[in-house]
Amino acid sequence: MLKLLSSLSRRQRGYVFLAIDLLLIPLALLFTYTVQSLPISPLEALWQTMPSLPYLMAIAIAVSWWLGLPMVQLNAYERHAVARTAMLAGVLVVASTGLSQISAQELPLGTHVMFGISYFLFVVCSRVFLLQVVTMIYRRARPRRRVLIYGAGTTGTQLAQALRNHDGIDPVAFVDDNTSLQGMTLLGLPVFPPAQIAKLVNDRNINRVLLAMPSLSQPKQAQIARRLQKMRLEVQTLPSFAQLIGEEALVDKLTPVAPQNFLGRKSADVTLGDAVTSYQGRVVLVSGAGGSIGSELCRQVLACQPAKIVLYELSELALYTVHQELVQLAEGGHIDIVPVLGSVTDPRQVRKVLSDHRVQVVLHAAAYKHVPLVEANPLPGLANNVFGTQTLAREAAEVGVERFILVSSDKAVRPTNVMGASKRLAELVVQDLATRHEDTIFTMVRFGNVLGSSGSVVPLFQEQISRGGPVTVTDIRVRRFFMTISEAVQLVLKAGSEARGGEVFVLDMGKPVSILQLARQVIESAGYTVRDGDHPEGDIDIEIIGLRPGEKIEEELTLSGDLIGTRYQKIFCAREERLSEIEVAAVLRGLRHALAASDEDAARMVVARWVEGFARLETGRKTS
Repeated sequence: MLKLLSSLSRRQRGYVFLAIDLLLIPLALLFTYTVQSLPISPLEALWQTMPSLPYLMAIAIAVSWWLGLPMVQLNAYERHAVARTAMLAGVLVVASTGLSQISAQELPLGTHVMFGISYFLFVVCSRVFLLQVVTMIYRRARPRRRVLIYGAGTTGTQLAQALRNHDGIDPVAFVDDNTSLQGMTLLGLPVFPPAQIAKLVNDRNINRVLLAMPSLSQPKQAQIARRLQKMRLEVQTLPSFAQLIGEEALVDKLTPVAPQNFLGRKSADVTLGDAVTSYQGRVVLVSGAGGSIGSELCRQVLACQPAKIVLYELSELALYTVHQELVQLAEGGHIDIVPVLGSVTDPRQVRKVLSDHRVQVVLHAAAYKHVPLVEANPLPGLANNVFGTQTLAREAAEVGVERFILVSSDKAVRPTNVMGASKRLAELVVQDLATRHEDTIFTMVRFGNVLGSSGSVVPLFQEQISRGGPVTVTDIRVRRFFMTISEAVQLVLKAGSEARGGEVFVLDMGKPVSILQLARQVIESAGYTVRDGDHPEGDIDIEIIGLRPGEKIEEELTLSGDLIGTRYQKIFCAREERLSEIEVAAVLRGLRHALAASDEDAARMVVARWVEGFARLETGRKTS
């Protein structure tokens, strides 16, 4: 039956409603004659009315259609059509009175009024009945999710009312701490004490609880949520009933955090100024285009009005996502956006892409950057970060690319982990190529942690908070430099325009930020309190888990501290020693042999030999 109803068009359903309304006219007349004290029987009175019945129905059709009654959907009837139905009934009272006089059928005025009232009630009841039947059939075909509403006050009852006809959610009962409400029935739903939640979950197949207590503080709500989550229940809050009525997704309780709040300094100016001219009308290739930095590079380059952007990315999903976004952003801008799926370690594909698209500027952001993962997988990390950079940079020089900008990291300065060492080696490779290829300007940009990027600390803290904690910090002494994604990309693009060849650009990032203090800020920004010895009633614990292999207490931005200013405020150029061409060749040869033999120890020895500050061989070994 549900399939049949669904297959009908809106106009066809309107005809069905109209037919029902017409059939109710003789039924309402018969009912009226039955309850009225007439000198003749009800059937005889109805028979006498038969000659005027077609005229009455014709009037009903015209007026009903004019009022739009047949086109009103069942679930909207109460709000939009009850008053119109009363108008139709009033018109029929006047019509039946007039037709009665014309046909010489002597019926008192009260009979006609009773007919109008009966017809109105019949139509309204028929719509309500049809809605209940259709709803019942629909819900049997598509079971709703059964939920508990925690909070039986005004907010909870409003929520239950809003969910009454919801397609996907079925409120089963209320739960409330208020003993005066326990045992009552509100809107047809019983109110239970919290102690009975476990029993309700088992008996009534409930797996979600909706918290409807906006007056309760967030820490208290968090405590309730953690207690319910231990029962394997999904816990959700609703900030506005408009979201629910609009059938939007229920949201969790975590408040979004603005990354710039945690910098410990003012954000740098993100306008590019005259640096735009270095990318305007050019063909720009962005490697790692689907990553956090790479995708923001693409967005800001797009704003510079390049002739073409080549998106070079290893991840199919990331490439698809960034390509779709950029196509929408560039709509009507006549900018060619080319997605290329591939690895920077493939020299044949790299050369073909650079040649076919006549690339003029390369922004190299492709890298394995997560310290613990690269530490656990040093050979793939070195292969991608070192030899991928060498391949892309070498081929860029061979085909005559004008500018090559490497995105580096503060972890490259005296690194104690493989990821940082691989970025330092990538810098040395680029610096070596800069001395041997005058036609291509090679440069690199070094900066600290990027707030909000994938795998960065703030999203990790937010995820831990959403699970109820604890928030993990490796050491209370750890401090890091931070910048926003927009600042990082601004630095890369400005450095690309400022470069003359072989420079290492760094940003004045202010003072390093304490990770422990950052964890506290993120917890408090989410509306919670830190639970510690001084505040045992707090919401979220901070757990010190110890430094990871290769992790430093503090990072540095330069090897020598010797910085030269540039025409851009807060952007500096670092003076650092380079390896000779023979030394770089020796590094790459040793690494290539270690990779070919899958020898991690040999690879670490090569890195320790040539990278200043790299930890001893034992530091990077996996712990049992």
